[in-house]
Amino acid sequence: MTDQSPLRLAAQTAISQCMNLSADESCLIVTDDKRQPIGEALYDVACEITPDASIIRYPPSEQHGEEPAEPVATAMAAADVFLAPTTKSLSHTRARGSANDAGARGATLPGITEDVFVTGLDADYESIAEHSAAMLAQVKDATEIRVTSPQGTDITFEPGSREWFSDTGMVHEPGQFSNLPAGEVFVSPENVNGRYVVDGTMMPYGLLDDGQELVFEVEDGYVTSISDDDVRAQVENGAASVGQDAYNLAELGIGTNVGVSELVGSVLLDEKAAGTVHIAIGDDAGIGGDTDAPLHLDGILTEPTVYVDGEAIDLPQP
Repeated sequence: MTDQSPLRLAAQTAISQCMNLSADESCLIVTDDKRQPIGEALYDVACEITPDASIIRYPPSEQHGEEPAEPVATAMAAADVFLAPTTKSLSHTRARGSANDAGARGATLPGITEDVFVTGLDADYESIAEHSAAMLAQVKDATEIRVTSPQGTDITFEPGSREWFSDTGMVHEPGQFSNLPAGEVFVSPENVNGRYVVDGTMMPYGLLDDGQELVFEVEDGYVTSISDDDVRAQVENGAASVGQDAYNLAELGIGTNVGVSELVGSVLLDEKAAGTVHIAIGDDAGIGGDTDAPLHLDGILTEPTVYVDGEAIDLPQP
């Protein structure tokens, strides 16, 4: 009997709907020891579509944004399609960017768990694409984006010449890239000033406790103060190798996945939740910026108000 387990059904959505893999294309699955069941589920589905499917498994990286070994990067660039369910993110790596530049289309699934994989891929990605397009139209020409929240956030982003991106989960053209699960629009701003307060999800905690808040001060595009010792330690660890670049304010993202009705503690899924904003520290080289750093730390705000050139906009809602 054909396996119709939730894991397999999610893999079918990823391979067929999201990636649109065809029989004459090569497909590479990049995974690690801790994400092997998801990697193998994707590989099994890919093998049913194309004879040119392969899987690479390696030990988990220590940090999000850490470059994979050269053979992994080379294989990614040589594939028509790649998917990377890994413990630590490959999204913001030169390897991922170079693979897309070479014409590969790909999806990263950083920190994915089997529960998040099954939940996040049980979605109408055509609807997510529509909500993402509508949000992108509101922000793409903005000179200034201001975000406030009841928790005390008041921060202003200047995108400058940087391009906004839409992460829809529909990856059908050469060079395209998405996270899976998907659903956000985002930019790596040229300059940022203000304060933001994370009250949703952030590593190393996952979903924050009620009343727990992580406060960040930002000046001229760099984080100058972090209220939490454990988060600060992660950034300091990155700064040991790249200095101030570890404190770069890397990203403003707006969630557009209306299928995510509540936060679950996974940054990968929670940052896509409609009605939320996420702000990241560290690497932005893979999303239109110019900073290489061995970390990319997203923090999620659950009650943001977003102003585009002074006018409040409506955010998608679950």
